[in-house]
Amino acid sequence: MQWRGRRQSSNIEDRRGGGFGGGLGGGGMGIPIRGGGFGGIGLIIFALILWLGFGINPLALLGMEDGGGSYQTSQNSGPGVQGTQDETDDFVATVLADTEDVWTKRFQSMGRDYPLPTLVLFDNQVRSACGTAQSAMGPFYCPNDQKLYIDLGFFRQLQGQLNSPGDFAQAYVVAHEVGHHVQNVLGTLQRKQGGADQAGANATSVRIELQADCYAGIFAHDDANAGYLEDGDIEEALNAANQIGDDTLQKRSQGVVVPDSFTHGTSAQRVKWFRTGYLSGDMNACDTFKGGI
Repeated sequence: MQWRGRRQSSNIEDRRGGGFGGGLGGGGMGIPIRGGGFGGIGLIIFALILWLGFGINPLALLGMEDGGGSYQTSQNSGPGVQGTQDETDDFVATVLADTEDVWTKRFQSMGRDYPLPTLVLFDNQVRSACGTAQSAMGPFYCPNDQKLYIDLGFFRQLQGQLNSPGDFAQAYVVAHEVGHHVQNVLGTLQRKQGGADQAGANATSVRIELQADCYAGIFAHDDANAGYLEDGDIEEALNAANQIGDDTLQKRSQGVVVPDSFTHGTSAQRVKWFRTGYLSGDMNACDTFKGGI
């Protein structure tokens, strides 16, 4: 992805190091996770399955959050942007700026304003309007404050344990979380939450996550048209989508697949919906709530 020397978003809060740092403004600090219930290996396995998919905040499922639900996920095609903290910061700020450009134009075409989300950088733990979370939970989006939360250490996990190298695999993570913001602005998150049983809630979660993947594909479509993508970028994103399917993660973490517990979709589904957004460039094609997925 061609990103160096381009516009960077200023809509970033840096809460790393317990407050001010990184030169990106902001402040505040994380609060230790409260509540009880799961512990030991059971919690680790449970959290692993969820956070590696960077989708639903596990705290919401455990009933440990303060408020509403939260939704989670270089110049060349290499191992990703892992040089210096400043370089990774610049990369993320550039990707966020790209999402701002893409979605502002698309909302304008619908006759609507696009409220820009804020991206919060944190380490170890963070407090949001949806509750508190630890880095192990992975990136997530909180609709209550319209902020994305990312510990950039997740990119090392993406490259290493998840076998998803490349700068555009990392861009896909950011674009997926922004996709949840788009859903929130359009009212999709509010419409699709409800009093379903756990199986129904999981099924709804899968459709929400797959739509966010499709919106990430639309971001890739528009970035490609703007001339920012390079050979191999789309393959990096598709590989990342494949590596974080629920079935793949469950096989890796516990050796068995439990379809009723899926919250993000299978590897094949995640690849399909990212590709749908990328190839069509059409938001109407991203209606995962209509028909089969």
